[in-house]
Amino acid sequence: MAVVWESRELLWAGLLYTFKLFFAVIILGTILGVFVGIGLLYAPRPIKWILRAYVDVLRGMPLIVTIFVLFYGLVAYGVNLTAFQSIVLALSIFCSSHMGEIVRGAVNSIPNGQIDAAKSIGLTFWPRTLSVVLPQAAPVMMGPWTNLAVDMFKATSLALLVSQADFLFSIQKRAAANGYYLAHYFAAILVYLVCCFAISRFGAWLAKRMRVGVA
Repeated sequence: MAVVWESRELLWAGLLYTFKLFFAVIILGTILGVFVGIGLLYAPRPIKWILRAYVDVLRGMPLIVTIFVLFYGLVAYGVNLTAFQSIVLALSIFCSSHMGEIVRGAVNSIPNGQIDAAKSIGLTFWPRTLSVVLPQAAPVMMGPWTNLAVDMFKATSLALLVSQADFLFSIQKRAAANGYYLAHYFAAILVYLVCCFAISRFGAWLAKRMRVGVA
């Protein structure tokens, strides 16, 4: 592992890039997914059909296809996204399709009496949704959202496909340069395990805090 340690500066830069990518994706994907989930429940029927198609297509399509469509396919129509923009957009819309289903299920778990009580005090749709519905649904969402966040962190490794200098790209670059493939890939496994474990523990802690707050 000494040869891996000698490459620590390059690998650290790659890991920072991976976290930059991950935070952009999980924030954008979560926000978009909340609106998708609300739309699946409350939007007019034509919009529900569009959102249902959006969710089903993205969840059923290999993520690598989405990345290639955005990075290579859109160029034919005059849309030139950078590699970073392509990977963030691809992962974000994929994340939002799963988040939409998480939100839909969590909101459906709230008793109708809570919504009726909010209506009775004069809250209109968005104030009711933002101040009553989503805060009560949030603890229910946290478990699935944490799993989704872990999956999105692992999915950032697909940035390698568009030659982005993420952690896995840095690992591969150093392994090809010095020939110590096994050592570098073993180090990658350890780093991904530690990061994913940290994300899952943070999600569990946050879910516990939310449950206490709701109680």
